[in-house]
Amino acid sequence: MFESLPPREEDSILRLMKLFADDPRVGKIDLGVGVYHDAQGRTPIFAAVKEAESLLVRTQESKGYTGLTGAPEFHAAMAGLVLGTTEQPIAACATPGGTGAVRQALELIKLAAGPARRVWLPNPSWINHASIIDTLGIPRATYRYFDAATGGIDRAGLRADLAEARPGDVVLLHGCCHNPTGADLTPQDWADLTALLAERQLTPLIDLAYQGFGNGLEADAAGLRAMVAALPEALVTVSGSKNFGLYRERVGCVLAPCKNTAHLATTQAALAWLNRQAYAFPPDHGARVVTTILTTPELRASWEAELDGMRLRIAANRTALAGELRRLTGSDRFAALQDQKGMFSCLGLSTDQVTKLREDHGVYMVEDSRINLAGLTDATIPVAAEAIAAEL
Repeated sequence: MFESLPPREEDSILRLMKLFADDPRVGKIDLGVGVYHDAQGRTPIFAAVKEAESLLVRTQESKGYTGLTGAPEFHAAMAGLVLGTTEQPIAACATPGGTGAVRQALELIKLAAGPARRVWLPNPSWINHASIIDTLGIPRATYRYFDAATGGIDRAGLRADLAEARPGDVVLLHGCCHNPTGADLTPQDWADLTALLAERQLTPLIDLAYQGFGNGLEADAAGLRAMVAALPEALVTVSGSKNFGLYRERVGCVLAPCKNTAHLATTQAALAWLNRQAYAFPPDHGARVVTTILTTPELRASWEAELDGMRLRIAANRTALAGELRRLTGSDRFAALQDQKGMFSCLGLSTDQVTKLREDHGVYMVEDSRINLAGLTDATIPVAAEAIAAEL
């Protein structure tokens, strides 16, 4: 049986991780892997997470199963964080990480509409979006999103492409901190898109993986909240990996605001059924940590302060790298780095330039020249900038 398995190409980011690990050079710089690093190059554990885990160890009395969709307290805490105060009925399920949330949301779309409903992806998007959609056999299309010349959004292209979407299609949006470009929708963009989706009878699937890393927790969710409130239905997928630092705990959630309570019951049952088919009961420890933080005022205040510090550090790295590249190149080619949001940006380099940066300078980035700004430090920003400028 196993001999008939088709070969699979190794994941490009995992391959890059191995190349970096095997590189013996001192001073190599990892800008490829999409994980937050502090100024010492570590992925830190939030103080609030340590406190919440300690509290759970002392007080938790059972490791019995939660429900098929996870604990209701987790659903309520995540809905409050993402959607704020709302009267909309919301179906929800806990998932293993944000990737699990994306998978289950797409499974729900397939279950609801069969093969007829297309999912529209921004170009570019997180690489796993297309991979999961294709694995599920859901038809997909792309809409123009990133304008490489300006480092911003191709608004005319976006509107022209989505004008071709059929009623009932799903449009995938990045809630904030667009991966891989860092080019985010403005409040006016969210309002314009909401009107377009309503006019075309399209459903948003909003992937929110980095809330708090762009302009702050509330600002990063503002456009999403306005869209969800204005439309009859939406799907939101949420990750706790980045903004709670719970990468290995796999904390994710699907939120599905519904038209009415009848749709709520049907959608909640469908999410429970999908979880049952995939992994039965979702993991609870990380979800319980998140719930504890969000519902304990002192822990929440500690978490928000530490998260804000991470956001400000990334923004400072953006400004410093853009300034150093301006000094070295004498141009504003990389000026958009300052305005983009979150951990990622694309430098607009060729594959050959990316290869030379890795082989000749020990500067590692993904093949499309996406860099993780959190991988930089005060000491490595000038080194990375010199290497990039040398290969232009």
